[in-house]
Amino acid sequence: MRYKRMRGNEIEGHLDIFISRNEGKDDEKSVIWNEILIHGDPEGLKSFAKLLVEIADLNQEKVDNKYLPVGAREHYHLRPGFELANSSIEVIVGRLDAKGTGAFYDRYVSKDKLE
Repeated sequence: MRYKRMRGNEIEGHLDIFISRNEGKDDEKSVIWNEILIHGDPEGLKSFAKLLVEIADLNQEKVDNKYLPVGAREHYHLRPGFELANSSIEVIVGRLDAKGTGAFYDRYVSKDKLE
């Protein structure tokens, strides 16, 4: 099975991913929140989308254990100055489900659990 089309420079075009810290007022109370902003030119956004589909479509069970052991999750590191703009932060994009078990990591809270 072909595994990972390349290692490094997965993004073509221009892509910038960064955190925006925001402050405002809600009923006269100060509120602070963060947002992740993902901006790119058409080629950069399409390349990022292609990478996401590649990760989603990967059958982790068929990847040799020397590359992806049971309990691990497929992921890519996107680095400023390589895959991302120099103004970006490092980003790791990956699967939530673990190979062999399908388990999610402990810190994950389903959107259905937020009430």
